[in-house]
Amino acid sequence: MSVLSQPQFHCEEAAFDWLEKTLWPQGPACPHCGGMGRIGKIKANKEARVRMGLHKCGDCKKQFTVKVGTVFEHARMPLHKMLQAVHLMCSSKKGISAHQLHRVLEVQYKTAWFLAHRIREAMREGALAPFGGVDGMPGAGGIVEADETFIGREPGKPKKRAYHHKMKVLSLVDRETKQVRSVVVDDLKPDTVKPILAANIAKEASLFTDEAGHYVKLGKGFIDHQITSHRQGEYVRGIVHTNTVEGYFSVFKRGMKGVYQHCGKQHLHRYLAEFDFRYNHRVKLGIGDVERTDRALKGVVGKRLTYRLARSDAI
Repeated sequence: MSVLSQPQFHCEEAAFDWLEKTLWPQGPACPHCGGMGRIGKIKANKEARVRMGLHKCGDCKKQFTVKVGTVFEHARMPLHKMLQAVHLMCSSKKGISAHQLHRVLEVQYKTAWFLAHRIREAMREGALAPFGGVDGMPGAGGIVEADETFIGREPGKPKKRAYHHKMKVLSLVDRETKQVRSVVVDDLKPDTVKPILAANIAKEASLFTDEAGHYVKLGKGFIDHQITSHRQGEYVRGIVHTNTVEGYFSVFKRGMKGVYQHCGKQHLHRYLAEFDFRYNHRVKLGIGDVERTDRALKGVVGKRLTYRLARSDAI
């Protein structure tokens, strides 16, 4: 049986039950007052205009569904279709375009586009722990690879030589935890890159990079800095290489060029969150499509994305 044949993907009542079990493992919790003791479920009734999955809190007397306080709040489409979209985005290694979603889900393109951005917001993990740290071992650190890639074109910039007119992405990979963290940068000047490395890499870590000039001085801030000179044809020296992060870039670029084809700079950070999430919850780490979808759904809580913010150039 296909995964998408499961009840939560084609039955609205089953979709609410499944999402409630995922987000409320200990029972319903009121998003307005936080109460859990006096919550009753109101039976759905189309004639009385009682919505599916509606609950009422006995403490604050307010009504709510499991969608309140999540990226699904005020979504004008059935929940079971939104769950289908989450599964499709989580199980597609290189992503799935909004046009494909609008055809598969039979919704308008704008609806599919906005839904995809809501799901990317749920995938945004926002981890703060620095890479390369080793718990319980003072002075000892792990290996972190750092590299940058270039894609598309900076808004308003004419085509120039090399990468100067392209959008720039800096990514870090922790070899110990096998996690990636990516960020959009305006330029690759040392003053721009330095605070990013300082905030995301522990000082006791070993930093592995290529021979890019901005890493020469920045590498001195860590216990060790090893370089592979690609210009001289060196790509691996023992354990010293940046092949891991470059492997991540290969999937990212195939998805951006082959599936999404175009991305404005104001949205690039959301696409990075999507590719980071799938990489950090990949099959090689023992996480299949179903569990990855479940983890993405747990990230919907406490996040809200309006259409105005999704379209804004200020993001």
